[in-house]
Amino acid sequence: MKINDTGRIGSINSYQRQLENQRQLTDKKMKRKDEVSISNAAQELLQAQANEKAADPARVQRLKELKEQVSSGTYQVDAGKLADKLAPYFKSFGDNGL
Repeated sequence: MKINDTGRIGSINSYQRQLENQRQLTDKKMKRKDEVSISNAAQELLQAQANEKAADPARVQRLKELKEQVSSGTYQVDAGKLADKLAPYFKSFGDNGL
């Protein structure tokens, strides 16, 4: 048996090298991590908001009541109030010709 075109072996090796390069690139991409940094000014604003919200006892009590109602399944949505709040949003679509 005689085998011709032994140059094909080199083409297989170049294909394998190409695959290996692609794997290395994807490995590098997977090793990257996203970073988020919050400036000191933003941290101070967040802290001030948290302190402001915690300082209002009526708000804290109302949130507690709402959480209890939701968890117990007794919270009822007032459809009329919901419709009143959503109406301006839907009217804006009519004004724009949509």
